[in-house]
Amino acid sequence: MPLVCPVPIPFSRPIRLGVLISGGGTTLANFVEQIAAGSLSAEIALVIASRGDCVGVGRARQAGLRCEVVERKSFAGAAEFSQAVFALCREARVDLVTLAGFLSLIEIPGDFQYRVMNIHPALIPAFCGPGFYGHKVHEAVLARGARVSGCTIHFADNDYDHGPIITQVAVDVHDDDTADTLAARVFAAECRAYPEAIRLYAEGRLEIQGNRVSRSGFPA
Repeated sequence: MPLVCPVPIPFSRPIRLGVLISGGGTTLANFVEQIAAGSLSAEIALVIASRGDCVGVGRARQAGLRCEVVERKSFAGAAEFSQAVFALCREARVDLVTLAGFLSLIEIPGDFQYRVMNIHPALIPAFCGPGFYGHKVHEAVLARGARVSGCTIHFADNDYDHGPIITQVAVDVHDDDTADTLAARVFAAECRAYPEAIRLYAEGRLEIQGNRVSRSGFPA
């Protein structure tokens, strides 16, 4: 398979992010904090919410970010919905789209291939796919008796929780865990892993061959 380098030359400016949300916007808030602290060289060019009533809309606007609501129910199908989402991303000159608890399936156009990342609160391929989101993931992990969970950051494609994996962070499952306590530890791992994946992308250090992602030619 051919080797693909999504960013052949590192960005010489802060990378422009599009952040897609459907819920509380906690990942968005983490990005804002990381950027303010100087640990992530990025700017949030656009926030898109798939629900007008989600808490993340208020968070985005309170932070002074451009936030557009594109509700899935307003469109006949995924194709039309996706066209509206990516038209806004193009207009805002977004370099990288980051799915941050975005629950609607989108179809990724050719000019955004390997320019869309997703985070999932488990170790893909376990506990992923349709119906596995938010606390449902952590409840399933506990119900199965798994001893390890974690988070996965991957390039998104047109299937749920699919596409080449960039990085994974494992989190131990404790005997006395609830979905809430496990979620808190997994989210702490997400707060480190997602910005790091964005940094690697912006530095041009990610190479893709099939389903395998390497960092500057070395296994990630």
